[in-house]
Amino acid sequence: MKRLLTLLFLVTFQLHAQNSKPNIVFILADDLGIGDLGSYKQQKISTPNLDKLAASGMRFTQFYAGTSVCAPSRSALLTGQHTGHTHIRGNKEIEPEGQEPLADSIRTFAMILQEQGYQTGAFGKWGLGMVGSSGDPNRKGFDEFFGYNCQRQSHRYYPTHLWHNNQRVELKGNDLSKKTVYAPALIQEQTLAFIDRNKEQPFFLFVPTVLPHAELAGPEDEFYKKYEHAFEEKAHHGNDYGPKATIAGYASVEKPRATYAAMVSRMDHYVGEIIDKLDRLGLLENTIIIFSSDNGAHREGGADPDFFNSTAGFRGYKRDLYEGGIRTPLLVSWKGHIPAGTTTEHIGAFWDILPTVQDLTKHGRREQTDGISLLPSLLNQGRQQKHKHLYWEFHEDGGRQAVRYKNYKLIKFKVKDPKNSYYELYDLKRDPQEKKPVQNTKLAKKMLKLIEEQHSESEIFPLLKKNTQQ
Repeated sequence: MKRLLTLLFLVTFQLHAQNSKPNIVFILADDLGIGDLGSYKQQKISTPNLDKLAASGMRFTQFYAGTSVCAPSRSALLTGQHTGHTHIRGNKEIEPEGQEPLADSIRTFAMILQEQGYQTGAFGKWGLGMVGSSGDPNRKGFDEFFGYNCQRQSHRYYPTHLWHNNQRVELKGNDLSKKTVYAPALIQEQTLAFIDRNKEQPFFLFVPTVLPHAELAGPEDEFYKKYEHAFEEKAHHGNDYGPKATIAGYASVEKPRATYAAMVSRMDHYVGEIIDKLDRLGLLENTIIIFSSDNGAHREGGADPDFFNSTAGFRGYKRDLYEGGIRTPLLVSWKGHIPAGTTTEHIGAFWDILPTVQDLTKHGRREQTDGISLLPSLLNQGRQQKHKHLYWEFHEDGGRQAVRYKNYKLIKFKVKDPKNSYYELYDLKRDPQEKKPVQNTKLAKKMLKLIEEQHSESEIFPLLKKNTQQ
């Protein structure tokens, strides 16, 4: 009998230990500006669920994406390495479908979580390697993937197909002219189903949603009609393209605005459904929820970030290394662990997520990372680590590099053309909008040296011309 009780105790202890591992939900918006959320002072778009999430946990005001475009930013997130080191440095397309894959040797924090006994799922946009390649999500730490493998396909909300692991899912009725099946709704169904299937074990749910990226399109349901009516009223009373707007004027200006606002609100609604599901299943107290965006606000497809103040007043947009292109929202909530309603100026970036996951799950293996753990800051426990500097690079438009050192930011332009390259130096504390460059040769020299040290040349994504003189 004593032996049986001991056995039961051990089994119970093991089950408790397994269930004590916190679930992790990471929701990544696509091209959402830091100013698009109510918690970051958005005035025209309603985001009640994300505002509630901010109120329930910690809001970061100085957090940065991996860079200012999709694939390299996501690579920095998953690998814990900034764009001077991470494997994917740009948007490199592969025909007929897919992007340059993460190499076999590259580890992601999803792989760490698998090793820790987590069930892992990704639902949304991948863009880091086609099905069957070395960058296949099933080979990079995800037990299940459903959504757009190719980021080019994700430019359309009514695509011809999605992928469920290695199975192509045809969306009958969708083609270049017909819009029958709205892909984000299907992806949301699979997201919620993943939570149901894994409620009895620790899980990592990654939701790289395609909203509100690129194409301005979606069902003309309650989300759209709410803004259509509001902006139509504005048009009738006159606006910046003329008083008492014509139908053509409304269609060209206010309709895209209404569509974009509806896309952000729809994303917010999906976030609310995820949180409600966790709440109904009694999982909120054992789930850490993280929300961010892959880069700054975009101007594609007729989007109007200036109208919405999507950059929260920061200079630049997607593809810029100014603050508006890389500073991003970060909301983190963990009921009973992270103090509610807190705001922090802690400076962090995407490459901090991997060491944070290691810290959170007590993963002992040494990983190559440019990040530091956010956990002490989140829990207000122990010594809070600080970055000595942050680094970014962008490979289009002649190439750009940037480094933040303390409150200063230096951006180097035309780096692929050394004879014509130049830099701009800003004091972000005094000039967060980056309007007036600072003249400080000594400091600039130090920061240019940091840029040189942080960049490791890539054969796949070369940025600097190699010196041919021996």
